Amino acid sequence: MPNIISSVRSVKTDAERRAKNFAVKSAVRTASRKLIEAVEAGKADEAKALLIEATKTIDKAAAKGVFHKNAAARRKSRLARKLNALAK
Repeated sequence: MPNIISSVRSVKTDAERRAKNFAVKSAVRTASRKLIEAVEAGKADEAKALLIEATKTIDKAAAKGVFHKNAAARRKSRLARKLNALAK
């Protein structure tokens, strides 16, 4: 544990930030996993709805600064490609 007051404060805020980021990343992973499972099961209609939900979750994470905007775009693109592969 640091002795300097500003460092002690930094440790506390870092822990809070890490917890929030973890929760947001977990939500993104869950949304992505649900979409991938629907695609693998061949449920196209359900997968389309889940893609919208996953996209929304990823956009919120990028807005909060958890993901870089290009990383968020890449994740959305990969999920969309999986859904489009199902349509073919």
